[in-house]
Amino acid sequence: MDPHLQAAIEQAQKSLNEGGIPIGSVLVRDDKIIASGHNKRVQESNPILHGEMDCLNNAGRIGSYKNTIIYSTLMPCYMCAGTIVQFKIPKVIVGESRTFSGAREFMESHGVEVIDMDNLVCTQMMEQFIKDKPELWSEDIGDS
Repeated sequence: MDPHLQAAIEQAQKSLNEGGIPIGSVLVRDDKIIASGHNKRVQESNPILHGEMDCLNNAGRIGSYKNTIIYSTLMPCYMCAGTIVQFKIPKVIVGESRTFSGAREFMESHGVEVIDMDNLVCTQMMEQFIKDKPELWSEDIGDS
């Protein structure tokens, strides 16, 4: 498995262990992880603290994002995709999009390369979470 996707999965598991939504993200430059994060909507009662947003927040001010890749265990939503487009992150690698199709077309229409790994671990983790906590999942995706 891609070690950066594995690191994102570990972040997702961390969120789940904290009682949150199992979505993790890492930001990579020159094949090195420079930031990581996970969904903290529940833990910090913050509606915009998705995994990608937490990761970028943890990166801080790094100047240009043009030579970075962001990994996420789940296809980014429109909010996170908008941030990816705004910061001109050229590539997104996602664990899966079966449980949530997200904003792939939006990112691609703005020149972002999107690679869906269709990873079974990511899919099973989200399917189990959605089964166990459907009301929390609906709230997270703005469907409640």
